Amino acid sequence: MKHVRNVAIVLALGAVVYAAPGGGAAAALITWVLSLAFLGLLAWFVAGLYRRHRGEVFSLGDGTRVVLYGSVGLAVLTVTATPRLWASGPGTVAWFVLIAAASFGVFSAWRAYQRY
Repeated sequence: MKHVRNVAIVLALGAVVYAAPGGGAAAALITWVLSLAFLGLLAWFVAGLYRRHRGEVFSLGDGTRVVLYGSVGLAVLTVTATPRLWASGPGTVAWFVLIAAASFGVFSAWRAYQRY
C-alpha cells in the first residue's frame, strides 16, 4: 500500500510540473540545484580524501605528482566538455581517448605509489 501511495505522489508531482505554467523552468531549476548539491558534496569528499592522504601524495616524486594532477585536471575538463564533444563523431572518439589517457595517468601514479 505504501508503494502505491509513493507512485501516486510522484505522478501527482509530474502532473503539476506538466500542467503548471512555468513548470518546465521550475523542474530545470530543481535539477540544477540538485546537480549543484551533488557536485558540492563530491568536491567536499575529494577535499577530505586529499587532506587525509596528503602525506602519501607528497611522498610521490615530482614527476608522478605532475602526472596525477594533470590526469585529474584532464578528466575534469573532459567531463565538463562532454555535451560539446558528444555532439560529433570525432568528438565522441576524442572524449573516450581523453578519459582513457586520464585513467591511465591516475593508474600509473597509483602503481608508482604501490611500488614504494
